[in-house]
Amino acid sequence: MWDRIKHNFDKFPARMAVARKIVELGLRVGDKGKIYCGDVEISDVALARSVNVDRRAIKSTVDVILADPQLSGIFQNIFPAGTLLKNIAKNLGFGVVEIEAEAGNSGILARSTELISREGISIRQAHAGDPELEENPRLTIITEKPIQGELINEFLNIPGVKRVSIY
Repeated sequence: MWDRIKHNFDKFPARMAVARKIVELGLRVGDKGKIYCGDVEISDVALARSVNVDRRAIKSTVDVILADPQLSGIFQNIFPAGTLLKNIAKNLGFGVVEIEAEAGNSGILARSTELISREGISIRQAHAGDPELEENPRLTIITEKPIQGELINEFLNIPGVKRVSIY
């Protein structure tokens, strides 16, 4: 996906920033050129402000997307993933495990969830950051209850894991 996006927008930094923001927020480009979050229309001005570009960059980005069958197939089918519980986990009595890993390592999610399940703790949510969108992508796991700090060393023993925070 990102290769195709870069191919179309690399020479146009403002358009690339708009395309990245659309993906980051789970926004969808409608077939009439409107941008939506679920079924809520997002104004070009509001999106332009958030990306710090002129609103014309929004229109030109959408035009390029709709003119390319591969891009429109991607951008017309994006839907928001829902609420990330990380910032409200404490209020809900949930636990949070944040894992920063080296790029390109596989199995980190599987091994992490295995550690958690061995403790008999249910997982409410897992979210893996996209290395194309984030400088330091993190795996965030929300658990039914807080996890004991003693597990930090076990998480750090997973190949590729650089840092772990439990709260």
